[in-house]
Amino acid sequence: MRKLYRNEQRRPRAPVAARFRPEVRHRLVLNPQRLGYLKAVTQTAAPVQPPVRVLVVEDDEGIAHPLRRGLTRCGYLVETVATGRAALSARPADVVLLDLGLPDMDGLEVCRRLREHSDAAVIVVTARDGEVDRVVALDDGADDYLVKPFGLEELKARIRAVLRRVRPTGPRYVVGVLSVDPRARQIWVRGGEISLTPKEFDILECLIAEPGRAISRHSLITRVWDENWYGPTRVLDVHIAALRRKLAIDGLIETLYGHGFRLVPSAAVAAASGD
Repeated sequence: MRKLYRNEQRRPRAPVAARFRPEVRHRLVLNPQRLGYLKAVTQTAAPVQPPVRVLVVEDDEGIAHPLRRGLTRCGYLVETVATGRAALSARPADVVLLDLGLPDMDGLEVCRRLREHSDAAVIVVTARDGEVDRVVALDDGADDYLVKPFGLEELKARIRAVLRRVRPTGPRYVVGVLSVDPRARQIWVRGGEISLTPKEFDILECLIAEPGRAISRHSLITRVWDENWYGPTRVLDVHIAALRRKLAIDGLIETLYGHGFRLVPSAAVAAASGD
């Protein structure tokens, strides 16, 4: 090998660490069919929770505006009203942040009347810091009591805490154009609600809880009807046929002859991309 002398010029070689360029991204080439499968899987596994609606009942705009801005940036759907009457006529919310010093009626009266027709979590936010005020508010139906001034992080933590107590947790499954809420027993296809019979819903819930997995006829009958069911198994086929007709998603429920059925995620994803 020829040696390099001092009079020969060579561009210095960068150290190994300097030669590594993290900004260079390698291209990943996937088979289109494989890509469709991965796309379907990513849209099936994770349950989805709807956004939390927060009603801020506060007549001081200097407080209401920062609350609305801060909570909106954190992903909450926020509505603000300045009076008790407006709060009682507002659209349903998951959480109500209620000031006690309202111009038209006492905040405690608002709290009591909210409790008569709403299951929203009520957090009193007020400058009243006496023990008696706290006790009365909690006895009148408030779920929590927060004294002004307070920080946004503390408020968010309290919202999460009251929601854990008052709102049952449960997954909402989303597969392409199909959404299923087991807790509310509701189903949507392409954004429109679909009406199912109780047995049809139970069958769909079994299938969507394990997307892509083959579920035997015996397992479905045991879960949906009874482990001691001795009636005709054709009843399952009748309900499956009704499900397919109502959902109107081609290829969503696959028949596995001699075994059972399977929910095919890619069919719902393909329906979404075809809309």
